[in-house]
Amino acid sequence: MKKLTKVEEQIMQIIWDLDRCLVRDVIDKLEEPKPPHSTVSSVVRILEKKGFVGHKAYGRTYEYFPLISKEDYSSTTIKDLVKDYFGGSVNKLVSFLVKDNNLNTKEITDLLDKLDKTEEENH
Repeated sequence: MKKLTKVEEQIMQIIWDLDRCLVRDVIDKLEEPKPPHSTVSSVVRILEKKGFVGHKAYGRTYEYFPLISKEDYSSTTIKDLVKDYFGGSVNKLVSFLVKDNNLNTKEITDLLDKLDKTEEENH
């Protein structure tokens, strides 16, 4: 799966939230100052070339929709993060998160429970 730039990811987050949308719908969700329609349209077309979105044409109007789920992209991004920044070690990632975010005991327990459930599902 290809990586997204920050701008592409920002637009993709909006498309995931809206599910089906026009470029003007994406622009409506962006913060001020809003970029020109042509800029957002170009980014959406790049997302389409990368295989993240598809479209349905209604005359000259295009309705866009995600082809890759937010969960799939998140999973791939997290795996790449662990590989690139934590030597492939989930333990190092969790250790970093515990130290950096001052997690309390309940949060750590919840995290461990989620890891246990994921491990059970994968076996």
